[in-house]
Amino acid sequence: MARHPVRRAGVDDAEAVAGLLHDFNTEFDTPSPGKDVLAARLRHLLGEPHTFALLGGDPAQGLALVTLRPNVWYPGPVALLDEMYVAPAARGSGIGGAIMDRLIEECRAAGVSAIEINVDESDVDAQRFYERHGFAGVDPETGERAFYFSQEL
Repeated sequence: MARHPVRRAGVDDAEAVAGLLHDFNTEFDTPSPGKDVLAARLRHLLGEPHTFALLGGDPAQGLALVTLRPNVWYPGPVALLDEMYVAPAARGSGIGGAIMDRLIEECRAAGVSAIEINVDESDVDAQRFYERHGFAGVDPETGERAFYFSQEL
């Protein structure tokens, strides 16, 4: 399997990240505010220390968007993998694995204590992908399934 280049996105990459995020939502029939709105938000967020994105491929065909937050239960921040996407034509090529490896490497280097990911119940492909990379959908101590609850305000 060919190794794909993965790099940390800068503010100048906001349009590329926005395009992939918009494509992600469009592919799965999820509303998107549009590439321009996303790019404007990303120009701000990618300039802050609590948000980073990784782009995989050249040109970019995959991404991970991550936010960091402090947490009382850990000595270091907790990373939330907000979005991970690989364009359909690049799936199965190893680009997602290369992005995930780099994500874990970046988080370790930054002193991150845990990485959290929310996955839809029906998205068994994503669940298998994350499990292959060491993530669990159950509490390791109790074996209880983990759930994600949200409320938009």
